[in-house]
Amino acid sequence: MEPMTIRERIEETERQLLAPQAALAAESRGREREEAPDELRTCYMRDRDRIIHSKSFRRLKHKTQVFLSPEGDHYRTRLTHTLEVAQISRTVARGLRLNEDLTEAIALGHDLGHTPFGHAGERALTDACGHPFRHNEQSVRVVRLLEKSGKGLNLTREVLDGILCHTSGTEAFTREGRIVRYADRIAYINHDIDDAVRAGVLSEDDIPFELRLGLGVTHSRRIAALVNALIQYGQRTGEIGMEPEIAAQMNALHDFMYEAVYRNPVAKGEEGKCEEIVRFLYRHFMEHPEKLTGEYLLIADRDGKDAAVCDYIAGMTDRYAVAVFEDITVPKSWSKY
Repeated sequence: MEPMTIRERIEETERQLLAPQAALAAESRGREREEAPDELRTCYMRDRDRIIHSKSFRRLKHKTQVFLSPEGDHYRTRLTHTLEVAQISRTVARGLRLNEDLTEAIALGHDLGHTPFGHAGERALTDACGHPFRHNEQSVRVVRLLEKSGKGLNLTREVLDGILCHTSGTEAFTREGRIVRYADRIAYINHDIDDAVRAGVLSEDDIPFELRLGLGVTHSRRIAALVNALIQYGQRTGEIGMEPEIAAQMNALHDFMYEAVYRNPVAKGEEGKCEEIVRFLYRHFMEHPEKLTGEYLLIADRDGKDAAVCDYIAGMTDRYAVAVFEDITVPKSWSKY
């Protein structure tokens, strides 16, 4: 008998240690294009690595989370948000003896399709193109069709499903994917509070007393309370969720943030300009598709002009979108040379 590879040893360890409900790497539903297994890494480990090494992952560092192009060094970007979601997801998966590698891969890929300027960009692109633009669907499109010059990353079906289902609507078919939906919400509610306090838009005392009493009076205590709630509920029921009382408190905290920060004119005063940039870029490239770069011209031939323009704009970082807008609209100084 040949000795086991490192990957096979990891897969055997998963069988022995993970919960019966866990998504085992050896039992994955596979990829759209079949590949030979790796000797060192399970399929979910390979997916995680492919996402981390992708261009779309690197661009997240220059995409807005809540505050547009913040001047301070300590505000979240879409990249740091993603890393926080991944860490929370792994903690919950470990606590429930589920597959950490799968959960991490889904978390790292969940926002790859996000537009520049955060949800303002998403709204503006929806308005401009006349049909819903959803970043979760775009994230799947990025990893399936746009990365690696159109070849895609060829991720497993479990990771694709978790990325697609990380927002409201249909739940992921794996418990690991369902964890990411909760971890995303836990992360952004709490780090948006932290950033809003740092920006002077909010103070901890503004948070309703009953929510501070129920979830905690500091950033770390609130996250710990919600993570513990997920793990305790999972241990008790075998499902991914929270007790109704805790879920209601988290939803109330989200509603508070929606009014206090997400619609706050101080925090969101520049969003209207960002939305205008996105709408302008969409109109411009729909009228002048020949000005798209080569790979997007190929997409236009394959999937249509609207898809290519949406792909191009959604892939932009905040600063690149502004630079393209300025290049189109701001006159350049004449030079003889």
